[in-house]
Amino acid sequence: MPVERRRRNQRTVLALLGIIGCMVALDIAAVPLYRLFCAATGYNGTTRRAEGAPSEQIKDKVITVRFNAAVGPDLPWEFQPRQISIKVHPGEPQTIAYEAFNRGDEGVTGTATYNVTPDKVGAYFDKIQCFCFTKQHLAPGQHAQLPVTFFVDPDITRDPETRDVDTITLSYTMFRAETQEPAASAAPSAVRQVAVAPK
Repeated sequence: MPVERRRRNQRTVLALLGIIGCMVALDIAAVPLYRLFCAATGYNGTTRRAEGAPSEQIKDKVITVRFNAAVGPDLPWEFQPRQISIKVHPGEPQTIAYEAFNRGDEGVTGTATYNVTPDKVGAYFDKIQCFCFTKQHLAPGQHAQLPVTFFVDPDITRDPETRDVDTITLSYTMFRAETQEPAASAAPSAVRQVAVAPK
């Protein structure tokens, strides 16, 4: 085989290997990048994280926030909100709680996924504190109150796409975590007692 053809073949093989390497890297990065995009934009009903509530409150607008809960099939927990819904003003921080109970015969670590509906309000639903930020470990028979502190961004009333929204549903699904050893930061938050609005 001529030397020039061999070099051409080597360059082609190296180029193909480079393309394959890039595709593998993009595949590995796709999920974390997608999560970052959703968190930044509220896409697909993904809520946003905030350090604190805004100073502005819209007192002449009331939004009903409903709460849903589901449990993955391999997690022996009971999991539900302490209340079905509350009414909030945009910009007003609220704390509610979910309840979890491990009815299994061994300790289990759970982790929660979440979203809000309608999807278009994801960018305007901000959580200051949430049990979904850390794994939760429950010993056999342990009961926990899991707090969520949130607010609806006042800008929801200024966006033509969302100003007519008067009901938002916050949904959590609790799954068995892939890593089952108790997370050091999870146990204290799992049993924290919180004051919540009456049912």
